Amino acid sequence: MSYNKNRVDGESKGKVVYNVGIVKGIVRLAVESVEGVAVQAKKKRVQKNSDDIKVEMVGGAITVKVTVDVYYGYSIPDVAYNIQQNIKHNVESMSKYKMGAIDVKVNGVIFPEENVD
Repeated sequence: MSYNKNRVDGESKGKVVYNVGIVKGIVRLAVESVEGVAVQAKKKRVQKNSDDIKVEMVGGAITVKVTVDVYYGYSIPDVAYNIQQNIKHNVESMSKYKMGAIDVKVNGVIFPEENVD
């Protein structure tokens, strides 16, 4: 799946096509840069890659659904809000698309490991 974007300035020398993988990459970077989000090891993430970020075009806007884990001690509503703001800013500034809905699902809380001696 790819998304087309025509030039806005009136000159039509061609069109820019964004592959959905590029938009997913922008979203992934935005999510990983938020403090409190548990970034999983690459081996585990490869298996979950299809489930944790979903991107689709709905009515001329991009809709994103992300699933994350949050570290213990961080406010879940604050982390979710920061994820939404980061995704909106990054996608709109890097691709010139407008964002639709950004749904954040918190799958769980990662607790610190306790050392039992």
